[in-house]
Amino acid sequence: MKYISTRGQSPALQFSEILLGGLAPDGGLYLPETYPQITDADLTAMRGMSYPDLAFAILSRFVDDIPAADLKTIIDKTYRPEVYGFTRKGQNAADITPTLKLDENLYLLSLSNGPTLAFKDMAMQLLGNLFEYVLTKTGKTTNILGATSGDTGSAAEYAMRGKKGIRVFMLSPHKKMSRFQTAQMFSLQDDNIYNIAVEGVFDDCQDMVKAVSNDAAFKAEYKIGAVNSINWGRIVAQVVYYFKGYLAVTQNNAQKVSFAVPSGNFGNVCAGHIARMMGLPIDKLVVATNENDVLDEFFKTGVYRPRGSANTYHTSSPSMDISKASNFERFVFDLVGRDAAKVRELWRSVDNGGAFDIKHLMPKLADYGFVSGSSNHANRMQTIRETKAKYDVVIDTHTADGLKVALGYFNQNQADKNTPMIVLETALPAKFEDAITEALGHAPERPTSLEGIEDLPQKFTVMKADAGVIKDFIAKNT
Repeated sequence: MKYISTRGQSPALQFSEILLGGLAPDGGLYLPETYPQITDADLTAMRGMSYPDLAFAILSRFVDDIPAADLKTIIDKTYRPEVYGFTRKGQNAADITPTLKLDENLYLLSLSNGPTLAFKDMAMQLLGNLFEYVLTKTGKTTNILGATSGDTGSAAEYAMRGKKGIRVFMLSPHKKMSRFQTAQMFSLQDDNIYNIAVEGVFDDCQDMVKAVSNDAAFKAEYKIGAVNSINWGRIVAQVVYYFKGYLAVTQNNAQKVSFAVPSGNFGNVCAGHIARMMGLPIDKLVVATNENDVLDEFFKTGVYRPRGSANTYHTSSPSMDISKASNFERFVFDLVGRDAAKVRELWRSVDNGGAFDIKHLMPKLADYGFVSGSSNHANRMQTIRETKAKYDVVIDTHTADGLKVALGYFNQNQADKNTPMIVLETALPAKFEDAITEALGHAPERPTSLEGIEDLPQKFTVMKADAGVIKDFIAKNT
């Protein structure tokens, strides 16, 4: 299995060769040369598999340069009940991603049972173990540079803390995460963890990471790696739980399901696109945005128009406060027939602060099953209240955006109500206590082990949104 860049000007490489780097040298994102295909017999064999066995069955199709026995050991080490133990009452931690039925043909896929209570743990814990394996094998070290709007940062730091040969430099927008998210990251005192609070929004942080990654000389000298969803390892790990969700709510392979996915950087729903391309019977992929509705605008109009940091809203679902969706390039690469020259042309406009219009491809969008909708603060408060009242289930603000858009789709497409809809959970409500308190009048439950986390000492550095400044910081701390 070889991986190619969406921009077509980097050599094809194996999985271990692209694992640490994130962006390709030409500024593109890696994708497999071809998507492995799942047969009906394969899908039947997957029914009844444990999560680790299912993960191996899928990931081994993408990773053929790590011995199968070693890959299985890494996967088994990652997906253990004791790592994903923050389950709701009545759920089994051994399921890793339990499915919760809310209503007829309406389900919640629980993805937030990991150590940082967010779906990012599903991929990040695996990535941490893969990184350590590859670095140990090669005798190398790496400096991870990442950007987070809230959940990626804590998931990455908890996965990488104390790992041999790894330093983590994590950028986050200063004072724009929830108090719980901030505390999860900044309270870590590990010597290999560096938290940087950037005076700006998430897109500024993401632009800094890309600028450093595009400096080939600096990247090589300081061994810069990536854990953001631009990293292929993150995306492929997330493909697994689409299969798990599908298998949990169907009885045979003739059935289709739809997924509603809260979306900011397009990484989570991109994994769904890849699962569908592999042959998983997915009907619709429902892209749910908050007030930062760049993706919703695209799927409705064919125009991709990033707003820029000055016009990015700070909302009560902050992990989706993104107006430049990095992983969107992976989907557009497929949409334009894997024409790398076309992708370079489109992103030349985006990288120069512009937009692009490919509305002539709107009919083709339907072939990929994408639909979209947006939500706002009032919507998510109402959805949280109604979900608690109707189902006695408390959901976080991002999951509320997903559920709101899913229900809106059902209401507009009555015939599709016969197709199960699985809403992907983003985080446990405890991560967004202020918003949940506003919606319900009381704070959400949180794991006992995380009580008082906001009161712990915090270690972080405030920094201007300047790629040169972060380069200097990395150079001084390696």
